[in-house]
Amino acid sequence: MNAVTAQCLEMQPMTEDDLGEVMNIEFLVCPFPWGRGNFKDSMDSGYVCRVFRLEGKLIGYFVVMPVVDEAHLLSISVSPKQQGKGYGSQVLREVFNAARELGAEKVLLEVRPSNTNALALYQSFGFKQIGRRRDYYPAIGGREDALVLTCGTEEVAA
Repeated sequence: MNAVTAQCLEMQPMTEDDLGEVMNIEFLVCPFPWGRGNFKDSMDSGYVCRVFRLEGKLIGYFVVMPVVDEAHLLSISVSPKQQGKGYGSQVLREVFNAARELGAEKVLLEVRPSNTNALALYQSFGFKQIGRRRDYYPAIGGREDALVLTCGTEEVAA
């Protein structure tokens, strides 16, 4: 970990008060972003929703839906200004901690094949492709498939 990433992120449950900052990041990193209602519905449904702050500034978040013995990672993002500094790994590690707290045996997610940075991060954690969802994501000029990835929670250290 380099000197920049040695800084500890402060993790907190996502609240409605965070949604303005969450939406700012969401619109910067996602070509077809979730709406404010998606995040509010996730919180209201009891999903694990966390935000991460660096020196008080929100720089990332995730949303995890518990499903029987797995944790479905629905959303994860790090502010573009903070990408490439190791914070994505810290946030993803917390996804696994949350999954273990839920009693999940694995984490499941979908990712765009075109999102090569996210795909590389997931693969570095040991995620393996188990499927493909055809035309899953909206895309400019049509639709884009989703790669379905999974990784066992015991495979990633706390």
